[in-house]
Amino acid sequence: MTEENAGTSWSPELFNVEPEDGKARFHDMDLPKAIMHGIADLGFRYASPIQKESLPVVLDGEDIVAKAQTGTGKTAAFLISMIDTFIREPIDGKRRTGTPRALILAPTRELVAQIAKDAEDLCNYTRLSVVAIVGGMDYQKQRDDLRHAPCDIMVATPGRLIDFLGQNEINLRKIEVLVLDEADRMLDMGFMPDVRRIIRACPRKELRQTMLFSATFTPQIVELSDRWTFDAVRIEIEPDSVATQTVEQIVYITTADSKYRLLKNVILKRGLHKLMVFANRRDLCRNLVDRLVADGIDAALLSGEVPQRKRIQTLDRFKEGLTRVLVATDVAGRGIHIDGVSHVINYTLPEDAEDYVHRIGRTGRAGAEGTSISFACEDDSFYLPEIEKFIGRSLPCEQAPESLLEDTDATQTNS
Repeated sequence: MTEENAGTSWSPELFNVEPEDGKARFHDMDLPKAIMHGIADLGFRYASPIQKESLPVVLDGEDIVAKAQTGTGKTAAFLISMIDTFIREPIDGKRRTGTPRALILAPTRELVAQIAKDAEDLCNYTRLSVVAIVGGMDYQKQRDDLRHAPCDIMVATPGRLIDFLGQNEINLRKIEVLVLDEADRMLDMGFMPDVRRIIRACPRKELRQTMLFSATFTPQIVELSDRWTFDAVRIEIEPDSVATQTVEQIVYITTADSKYRLLKNVILKRGLHKLMVFANRRDLCRNLVDRLVADGIDAALLSGEVPQRKRIQTLDRFKEGLTRVLVATDVAGRGIHIDGVSHVINYTLPEDAEDYVHRIGRTGRAGAEGTSISFACEDDSFYLPEIEKFIGRSLPCEQAPESLLEDTDATQTNS
């Protein structure tokens, strides 16, 4: 669908959003009708804090370095800006294939897929095209997609993009907008050498707009942002409620030896389905999956050591409700958007308070209610004060109920 036939019968006035004190409406941002129609379809009424702070800056063409966590609305912030630019400044004449106008780098295939879908939804009434480039998927099909037509917005994981650059299938010399999403996570996952090569293939920072988003501002992230952005405006967004209001949070005081029995009983006796369990180490996650499966509970592992194709299959099965329990590390679990996750269980408390927020944010999404249960033993309970300080509230702590510490026969209780 194009800007011309987006529908003469539709206008922003049909998407009625009343002004409210302290809230920013998209209606007041002078956005093209084609974008407003996409925003209306998605039901975005008021800008989130990151959108309210960043959109006036990026719509003006400036670089930003933003501290914002998953679920704050940052994706729509950078997409709306670049779509606005490309609608107002169309490229006339013949264009080379494989030469995008915008490049969005993200650490995982799951996040790339989510961003690409959001981009397609927002571009629904424009001529702009979106291409996703990810590892673990059919290389030839992605190459065919690249060669088929010019690309406006490219969303990619670093590794597969490097492959296509090496084959001269992609040319980044015409990049007008560069987005580095979850930069801290790309750093944690060891992608920075690839990211540096990709950025060197783009125009100089003075000749492009760069937006860098990170959940944390470590010294290394600050150094990289200074190197890659030009006179960037720095934005720090602390979510209105870093621990979402729709998540009930409970801490069970227990012992290390009792944790697994407590986990099994919480799942079985409460009949839980579609829940995520977080632990701090890969080997512990593997062990939990093995024990749960041995006890007749359908569980799967999501960690950085799992091959990409297997991770995709695991996530798809979990989304469809075919896998009951997903056991994940923090690196693998961040940025995953799955509707209907009823519970998050922190088998071990995270060492970083921000990881606690990322974890519990996997439930209680889109206004739905969710529950977070944390197990605190003698080894990790000292992380609690820092978590409480970070979320700005005390967590209700209670001894794990005796009924959840009994030996349970999974075959009798499992459903």
